[in-house]
Amino acid sequence: MKILVIALAGIGDTLLATPLIAELRAQFPDAVLDAFVLWPGSKDILEGNPHLNTVHQCNLITESRLRALRFLWRLRRQRYDISINAHPQSRRVYRLVAWIIGARQRLSHAYDNACWLDRLLVNRVIPQDYSIHGVENNLRLVELLGRRPILPQADCQVYLSPADEQWAESFLRQHELLDRPRLGIHIGSGGTKNLRLKRWPFDCYLQLIRRLTHELPNTAILLLGGPEEQVEHTQILRLTPGRSVFVPQTGTLREAAALIKRCHVFLSVDTALMHLAAAVKVPHQIVIEAPTLNTTNLPWRQPFTLVPNPAVHGRNLEFYRYDGRGIRGTAEELTRCMASVTVDQVFAVLKDALTTVEASSPSAGKPLDAGNHQA
Repeated sequence: MKILVIALAGIGDTLLATPLIAELRAQFPDAVLDAFVLWPGSKDILEGNPHLNTVHQCNLITESRLRALRFLWRLRRQRYDISINAHPQSRRVYRLVAWIIGARQRLSHAYDNACWLDRLLVNRVIPQDYSIHGVENNLRLVELLGRRPILPQADCQVYLSPADEQWAESFLRQHELLDRPRLGIHIGSGGTKNLRLKRWPFDCYLQLIRRLTHELPNTAILLLGGPEEQVEHTQILRLTPGRSVFVPQTGTLREAAALIKRCHVFLSVDTALMHLAAAVKVPHQIVIEAPTLNTTNLPWRQPFTLVPNPAVHGRNLEFYRYDGRGIRGTAEELTRCMASVTVDQVFAVLKDALTTVEASSPSAGKPLDAGNHQA
């Protein structure tokens, strides 16, 4: 049997598909189990996953139509028996991709924008459910194969190599951060559709970081992200004096995960790095509420502190649904929405968490530990 997991949505969504991948391997131990992802970062997340035989990656957005079709035709020639579109791939083009690849059984969720055409593109569907997590939505797909989940626990899995762990440890040692409270911050977000508008405003992050360096000078602030955040990171470094802010030059998302694993506190909106922080069990995870946050994409199996957004006020699904569209609202409206979360709100939550960490510092006679958690 040959099975292909199609995970063409965000990088974080690929991570949320790893419990499904583990479950499929448990159900079909002798099957060829492959994955197909859009983003290089998604392939990075799946690198080293022992449940997968092959990870195929092609950015169908940036490739020419001809090159994309050639790539999909190569996958079609693999003659998969089953393809599974992981949650939350609501755009119809993702079901079209499954149809082109041509597995006999093509599994997917039915989304808000489903129509008669979807019944031609995929042939086994189950309604996606906003009341349960994306991981649980994924595991429900197993029922379409006449099975029930058998693994006792569904964890998101990122497999860090010894080299990843050593890189992170060396970075902390080189910058003399092993005995300091460490706060990881991701100021970015996804860039497809209009998802950049769910970012907390840059000026708010800048005010927050300057205040942290002034009032909690022993805290080491690690700005994590990729090339998309490079300009903002440079500005923050330039405008923040002292040796409190660091921008690690991570080469892979697994190196970033190894460093996040060693943070005591992690702050972000709902992003791929939020899900990475949950997967590696950061001791204090703090999430700024964006309009896109809902039950399906909360940190999975991880306690976290939510900084509530008064402009959202429980109306998350009025802003964003899985129907192939972006966040509802103009750029100005969504910018105001995110700006309604104040610097004072976020600082108060961070100060409480960092004060707890500081109380466990070597100067208080206790070991300062973050990173003995299994990813």
